[in-house]
Amino acid sequence: MSAILPVIIAGGSGTRLWPLSRALYPKQFLALSGSETLFQQAVGRLMSLQAQGLSVMPPCIVGNEEHRFMVLDQLREMKLPPSAVLLEPVGRNTAPAITLAALFARDQSSDTDPILVVTPADHTVADAAAFSNALAQAVAAAESGEIVTLGIVPDRPETGFGYIRVTGDGAVKPVAAFVEKPKLETARDYLATGNYYWNSGMFVLRASTWLKALSVFRPDISSATEAAWAKKSADADFVRPGKTEFGAIPSESIDYAVMEKCPSHPEAGIKVSMVPLNAGWSDLGAWDAVWQTSERDEAGNASHGDVLIENSRNTLVHATSRLVSAVGLDNMVVVETPDAVLVAHRDKSQDVKKIVIALEKAARSEGSVHRRVHRPWGWYDSIDAGARFQVKRIMVKPKASLSLQMHHHRAEHWVVVSGTAEVTCGDRKLLLSENQSTYIPLGEVHRLANPGTIPLEIIEVQSGSYLGEDDIVRFEDTYGRVK
Repeated sequence: MSAILPVIIAGGSGTRLWPLSRALYPKQFLALSGSETLFQQAVGRLMSLQAQGLSVMPPCIVGNEEHRFMVLDQLREMKLPPSAVLLEPVGRNTAPAITLAALFARDQSSDTDPILVVTPADHTVADAAAFSNALAQAVAAAESGEIVTLGIVPDRPETGFGYIRVTGDGAVKPVAAFVEKPKLETARDYLATGNYYWNSGMFVLRASTWLKALSVFRPDISSATEAAWAKKSADADFVRPGKTEFGAIPSESIDYAVMEKCPSHPEAGIKVSMVPLNAGWSDLGAWDAVWQTSERDEAGNASHGDVLIENSRNTLVHATSRLVSAVGLDNMVVVETPDAVLVAHRDKSQDVKKIVIALEKAARSEGSVHRRVHRPWGWYDSIDAGARFQVKRIMVKPKASLSLQMHHHRAEHWVVVSGTAEVTCGDRKLLLSENQSTYIPLGEVHRLANPGTIPLEIIEVQSGSYLGEDDIVRFEDTYGRVK
């Protein structure tokens, strides 16, 4: 049996789950229920193939440069070092992303041709055992060199998904066609025939099979991705393809690039099959999907956080930072974050992306970042701000440190509220404990570090003529951010 390389595609933005999902903190890194994020759940599901007696390599993550430290942090929480984190300098859809993973797999050893098990990072599955069994069937079928996809057994005439048409009655079914998102009446017909399944976007195939198929059907993407891979650089667990070369790759999905072409071109010799999956799958494509997968009360209401609901039905209320109460709501979605609140009808939850587009046009930060901004060393939360001041709550992880830096336009006052701070200020270095404080003058080179074993929290008060995050000159940085 061939080795298996789990490939997690983690570069999406999740605009339809705003305001919880933001461009710099997208839905795959959120824990929408329980303690594990969607990304961690996706990794865990693929690693569960080990329980089937299969040889599973550490996961390969394909993601966004901006999210690289979140990927590593969440893998560390799982105590699971990756095979590699492949960083896309710009988004180019799933075909180039999978090609990066295939090229990485090809280069690991000339003696192996691992089976790639490819899944998006932002799906949920209710029945883990059913998922694992279906995946093991797909892996066995992919041994012979065919491409295998998982098709979701439909439970409603859904117009938001593409479909897969299959033939045969076996556990592994030949794919006759990949079909575009249908109109409602067509979707009802699909459901009635019984040989149409939702396209899950999950694929199982050998690395060599994908590279061959791409070279046949999209040689332009194949050669352009090879050129970007040839210019790659690596540091720690990160592998970066050539930025200029990657930007020149045509943006295309795996479906358009290869999958839709295979059934209609049998002369290419690339067989595509499907294994049905009936495991409570959802792509969480909108808040309505979150409601559908949530635990609900007898009136159909779902809640998360500090929530009170009265005289309402079929409503989702998600609170993150304060009490949210709902009275007399019907089929609604209410999502609260410290800096933004969404109120929408469940039937219109797909249109939330229009709010994100409006925020981008207005150059407002709420579309891209939360009030609490995560950094590789911890996070900061902007508590208050005025014309010439800003107040932040800052958490630094144990043994972590910010860069050695200075500011041209602001001074800073730091008060330690928990933990121990090691402060560099010019030529001085001092240790501060709880209730102690210090002052960083404008233009002074400084650094904040946590030498302890518990998180360090401080309150920072900035004052000056300009308080933007781009007023930072870095001299030394653990995370490679010195330009």
